[in-house]
Order: sequence, then C-alpha cells, then structure tokens
Amino acid sequence: MKNIAILASGSGTNAQNIIQYFQDHPTIRVDSVWSNRSDAYVLERAAKYGIEYGSFNRKEFYDSEDFLNRLKSRNIDLVVLAGFLWLVPTNLIQAFPTINIHPALLPTYGGKGMYGMKVHEAVVANQEKESGITIHMVDEVYDHGTVLRQEKCPVLPDDTPESLAKRIHQLEYQYFPEVIENFLMK
Repeated sequence: MKNIAILASGSGTNAQNIIQYFQDHPTIRVDSVWSNRSDAYVLERAAKYGIEYGSFNRKEFYDSEDFLNRLKSRNIDLVVLAGFLWLVPTNLIQAFPTINIHPALLPTYGGKGMYGMKVHEAVVANQEKESGITIHMVDEVYDHGTVLRQEKCPVLPDDTPESLAKRIHQLEYQYFPEVIENFLMK
C-alpha cells in the first residue's frame, strides 16, 4: 500500500477530493492530513473521513526533525501539498517526493504570495486570455520544480476572480488525484 500525507493550510476542498478519490483504491491511500494551522478546516474534513490528522508549528517544521520523523514513522511514499502556503524545507523534499498544485499556468502568476484568490485577481486584472492549473514537483523555490501536468481554461471577458476560481477548481478536482495516482503507480 502506498501512503500519502497531505499538507494544507486552509479549508481543504482539494484534500477532501483526494481523500474521496483514494478512499477505495486497492493500492493507494491517504494516510494522514497535516496543517500549519491548528484551526484549519481541512483537519475537520480529515476527521470526517477517519483520516489521521494533526498540526505543527514553525519550529517543528523548520528548526527540528520532529515533523520529518513523524512522516518517516508513518511510511509515507508521497507528500501532497493541497493549498499549503509555507515553503517546504530541504530535508523534507529530500526525504519524500512532494507534489504541489498551483492555480495558474506557471511560471506566470507564481511565487511567494501568489496563491488562491490573489492569483485569480491578478489574472483577471491583467486581462489574460487563459489560465489553468500546474501540478509540479516541489523543490526549494516557491512554485518551481518539474511540471507534471498543466491544464488550461479560457478567461472570459466578463469573468470575475470568483467565476474564474470556480473553473480552476474544477480542473484541480479533475486532474490532481489522477496525477497523484499516475505518479505512485509508476
């Protein structure tokens, strides 16, 4: 059985989608969900599905091996970032392959501070003709690393950041679990 650990900072809709996708999978399962915010709604979503969950602070994540050792003890095969806003430390990246999803077509609209609605606001403000998602391997730089898949959608003339976000979310829900599955099945 291949074990996934999901890291998320917010409400966790992508995390829930991934949990549901792998719920009855014969060889892949979501082992645990972790957040850098103890009040993140993603932890409640994990609990509803009977998934082990927990939180960690900056010191555990960056200044010690505590979080790294927690994942190692769980035999994690893949770390998935699903709306996780901190830069992942080198020791974690070296220990586990790590995949992220970004709500834009990288390299544009990426980097520190470019996440969620901020991305969609920038795309609409700049009157882009298309946007999409990028699923990529994580390295030591925000929104960098080998691209595993990109999917596009049009930005319509009357789009608001909210209407664009809805279409982007549909791409995320459709393709993120599939890319995770393909990565773990190789």
